[in-house]
Amino acid sequence: MSLIIQLRDEMKIAMRAKDKNRLGVIRMAISSVKQAEIDHNLEATDDNVIAILTKMVKQRRESIKMFTEGGREELAAKEAEEVTAIEFFLPQPLTNAEISELVSQAINDTGAASMADMGKVMAILKPLMQGKADLGAVSGQVRNTLNA
Repeated sequence: MSLIIQLRDEMKIAMRAKDKNRLGVIRMAISSVKQAEIDHNLEATDDNVIAILTKMVKQRRESIKMFTEGGREELAAKEAEEVTAIEFFLPQPLTNAEISELVSQAINDTGAASMADMGKVMAILKPLMQGKADLGAVSGQVRNTLNA
């Protein structure tokens, strides 16, 4: 089942359960997907939906950090609840061992030897890890491996 259909089905379930918080998050996600379709002329493929949901999670994590630093725990808790609702639709995160293995394999496949080859390595890793790992952390791991 495609991810956009799963979102719509979960929206109906949340409506029936009268779960207003979850319903609001799911509607926001569907709206973001529709907006991306219009703005960027994209089709709602699973990869595109995962990218949008990943971006939403990242934004909320940044908000949680800001709210926590500002002493607004109730708003941070609301954002954390939204992160949990969005992550339900994302694939299972990769373990550190799986990430290390994929990084090593990508470096071997590209023949990367220096930082100049980082773009080639990340081009291979990004589609494999989208929504499954923090690409910023993966980028740091690739950088460390290439500098070693």
